[in-house]
Amino acid sequence: MDNVTFLVCILIIVGFWRLSRIGRRPKDCPLGPPTIPILGNIHLIPKHDVHLQFQKWAQEYGPVCSVMLGSKVLILLSSGNAIKDILDKRSSVSSDRMDLYMGQTLASGGLRVLMMIRRTLHRLLNINAACSFEPYQVLEAQQMMYDILTEPTRFTEHIRRYANSITTTTTFGYEIWNYLSTCTCSHRESKLKLVRYRVITCEDPYFQEFFKVFGEFVLIAQTGVALILDYLPLLRLLPSWVLPLKRRAKTHHEREKALYRYHWDKAKKIILSSKPNPSFSIGLVDEQRKYRFSDDFASYITGTLLEAGSDTTSNTLNGFICAMLLFPDVQRRAQEELDRVVGSSRSPSPKDQGQLQYVRGCVKESLRWMPTTILGAIPHALTQDEYYMGFRLPKGAGLLNNVYTIHGDAARYPNPRQFDPQRYKDDDQSFFDAATNPDVSKRDHFSFGAGRRICPGMHVAERSLFLAIAKLLWAFEFRCPVDDEGIELVPDPTKVTQGFVCGPVPFEAVITPRDTHRAAIIHREWNMAKERNLDSRTMQWKTFPGGIGTCT
Repeated sequence: MDNVTFLVCILIIVGFWRLSRIGRRPKDCPLGPPTIPILGNIHLIPKHDVHLQFQKWAQEYGPVCSVMLGSKVLILLSSGNAIKDILDKRSSVSSDRMDLYMGQTLASGGLRVLMMIRRTLHRLLNINAACSFEPYQVLEAQQMMYDILTEPTRFTEHIRRYANSITTTTTFGYEIWNYLSTCTCSHRESKLKLVRYRVITCEDPYFQEFFKVFGEFVLIAQTGVALILDYLPLLRLLPSWVLPLKRRAKTHHEREKALYRYHWDKAKKIILSSKPNPSFSIGLVDEQRKYRFSDDFASYITGTLLEAGSDTTSNTLNGFICAMLLFPDVQRRAQEELDRVVGSSRSPSPKDQGQLQYVRGCVKESLRWMPTTILGAIPHALTQDEYYMGFRLPKGAGLLNNVYTIHGDAARYPNPRQFDPQRYKDDDQSFFDAATNPDVSKRDHFSFGAGRRICPGMHVAERSLFLAIAKLLWAFEFRCPVDDEGIELVPDPTKVTQGFVCGPVPFEAVITPRDTHRAAIIHREWNMAKERNLDSRTMQWKTFPGGIGTCT
């Protein structure tokens, strides 16, 4: 055998040896399921209900276990202590993001921020900003109540409109009446199109396009091919004719970017040419001037907020209604508290929150019982080796906030599948206070993440959820429908939609007003809100109701 042949043989042997090492769990890593070469544990990841598999592994291998995804290590953090110790206390090294080739690089053109500029997001969505957005939430809640009263079978759509309209107005603001006063009549219609940010109806074309685009992104990002490309980088070299999902992802990105640029370009134009009212985009324009990032990047910051705010809020509210069908005693007890504190002459308002402890418990329990970020959204990643519980957590490893498993821990939440607002009877913390409490045993839930990447929109979300849940309980009775044989059609809370953001699979509910007096109040409050705040022709805001947006 000549030297060249010998060298080639050695290279082949070394290559096969190194290839066989891919997918193996390092000996000093946390325990986990048995691996196979190349794939590691990818073959064990189910297509549906991944959270149940992760819960099973956590129960078998401990609160900190590892899953091998090809060449990458994913650490499942399945206890409150692990979340606090690794994501909170070591946030300086545990706040990176895993490389998601299909979802981030191809389907989003590398622009999907997911808290890439977290300091800016936290500053622009702080508690004071949340208070200034309160008038938007109040008005949208009044329309939601009217819509459900008049079309109760479409409650899912009306809740989704509520959540999305709050998100679009808080993200982009509005400026219509004063802006139009400087326009000639011949240009009036084009100017109206420029500033429409309230989502008036579920048939709104931009509303429908948004959810189509986001739904397509979720489908692309959660496919088996996407998982393999994320964790076996060599396969990314394959051309699109071999992997058509790559072409589909790039096409999706162009459609998504067009939608997000449409909203951002118009918001920025208004901000630079007039005096707009409170919105996230006002601060973002200032940040863009300071750091000089592109309009594409800015549009994806606002687009990410639309995604996060719209689906999480609406899915949580749908989960709450599902719980009311299954736990009628909770519904009755909450209504008794509302009748005692609020009465029947008006519907609840943000100022009632401090006196409605049981209703606040319903809000917190909705986020625990059916968490929308069931796997903690996108995993964090370590920037250096760390050691915990005697194991090495390697640099680059993903860190997954195993929310469903933590929320189902009977030691932390006795009888976890019971919807029980009484868990929080002594908890007067806001979402933020609970999430940042040094004593992790006092944290209410883990739906908003942890560490430096904790959700910056939780202040806004808390107010949106409380207002909606308080008003729904005050106004309506929720019952299961019955079939032709008189058998109740009870929703199955274990069946959830798939993807980064989950919710209950579609279910039916019978929603009726508690009495005619409350129905009349819903009509009156919505009519007064329209007359006071909205342009009768466009149903968009005509002026900002100053003085309402103060913390209660």
